[in-house]
Amino acid sequence: MLRFTLLIISVFLLFPSFLFADVKEYTLKNGLKVLMVEDHKSPLAVFQIWYRVGSRDEVAGRTGMSHLLEHMMFKGTSKYGSKVLSKTVQRYGGVDNAFTTKDYTTYYQILPSDKIELSLDFESDRMQNLLLDEKETLSERSVVMEERRLRYEDDPQNSLYEEVLAAAFKVHPYHWPVIGWMSDLANIQRDDLYNHYRTYYSPDNAVIIVSGDINPEELIKKIKAFFEDIKPVSSRRSLVTSEPPQRGERRVYLKKEAELPYILVAYHTPSFPDDDSYALEVLAMVLSGGKSGRFYKSLVYEKKLALGVFAEYSGLHKDPYLFFLGATAAQGKDITEVEKALYAEVENIKKQPPSEFEIKKAKNQIEASFIMGQDSIFYQAEVLGWFEMLGDWRLKDKYLEGIRQVTPEDVQKVAKKYFTEENRTVGILIPLKEKE
Repeated sequence: MLRFTLLIISVFLLFPSFLFADVKEYTLKNGLKVLMVEDHKSPLAVFQIWYRVGSRDEVAGRTGMSHLLEHMMFKGTSKYGSKVLSKTVQRYGGVDNAFTTKDYTTYYQILPSDKIELSLDFESDRMQNLLLDEKETLSERSVVMEERRLRYEDDPQNSLYEEVLAAAFKVHPYHWPVIGWMSDLANIQRDDLYNHYRTYYSPDNAVIIVSGDINPEELIKKIKAFFEDIKPVSSRRSLVTSEPPQRGERRVYLKKEAELPYILVAYHTPSFPDDDSYALEVLAMVLSGGKSGRFYKSLVYEKKLALGVFAEYSGLHKDPYLFFLGATAAQGKDITEVEKALYAEVENIKKQPPSEFEIKKAKNQIEASFIMGQDSIFYQAEVLGWFEMLGDWRLKDKYLEGIRQVTPEDVQKVAKKYFTEENRTVGILIPLKEKE
């Protein structure tokens, strides 16, 4: 314990915490927010632009639009042709990419700091001038459909994850996958995608975050020159249905070619910054914090029921989401016994709160990971983005403050409150033998 405590102290000494770094915030007249962090350790800069749109903003029959649009953002404008952005960034030794989630879509470039103006040029252009050629749209739609086949339909555990989410959420758009349902993807047309683009890709629905070897006072002048004349969108509406309380256990079974049985259990839980979110984060670490976590020691090491086991709290969502328990059964073991063993560990916490030692170790692990990661200029920007998407980048400070205050009794309380039979959705993967 002493060695671990000394490690944490050294983290604070060696890595001046980004939590207290000077974040420069600006808002352009069209509503575009800009956040900047200076970090001169290396001559690099990260440019990220976050749009407040994800699968949460889609409707039944049109799922997968946000992710497909992310792909199309690399297909060019009237000024820059397809993949010109990526090729230009690579020419200067940089990296560019994007990702879509349930709540937001993010594009980024990592470049030598004296080339960061490239990001301003390209991103301001594709915010307003995306071509969305019809043939390119249909071609990329096929690419995404193939991606869905490989990542989900041909992956037994990911397929079960989709089934569990679809059962856990009845009315909220978290019900559908970010990549979309296959039949919906097949029906997306160019005009559907263009309307989605025009609705959500505007300065008043975006945040620019730049971190690294920059001068904020000089850079904001350039950002204004590239972005401030882009018009905001006034007609956008956000209508998201609230998920009603779950009143009974739901179960789904998936029969698919696989080697071993697998179980995934989901409990409805609130998201950050709900007061219970901090204890839920610590609870996940107590259960699944590496080989010293309760799940590994019990199910893998002692009982030898599972090859792998985990607990995961997904708290950084706009709306209430889920706490997951999962395990892959060991060869020859009954998945029913694995399920019982998972619940037994949860019941142990309900009956007796974790020790002060367990809680302290879990909180130290969370804090060390959060702080050490911020030595990366990409992670610095990403942390600001996560919390800005939840409402305000300053919430990052509240996050660690809340974690530090969690007690064993808090962890026991949330286990009792949320880990109930009527609040859970259980998915079981039943392996089928490979066809001859």
